[in-house]
Amino acid sequence: MPPGKGKKGKGPGRRHGKKQKKPEVDILSPAAMLNLYYIAHNAAHCLQLRGFRWSGAPKGKKGRNKT
Repeated sequence: MPPGKGKKGKGPGRRHGKKQKKPEVDILSPAAMLNLYYIAHNAAHCLQLRGFRWSGAPKGKKGRNKT
């Protein structure tokens, strides 16, 4: 086997358990509002970040570029 290559095949993997339920988050809490104050540029951007999109809105990037 060439160096740097691992074994391929099926082996004992991680078992999939129950997914933990995410807690309900209050988007109007003081901490959330403070965060929104620093990341949103205007009212429309604020609503878009919170999931209230409108038809014709540009779609954002899915991930961040690694530099």
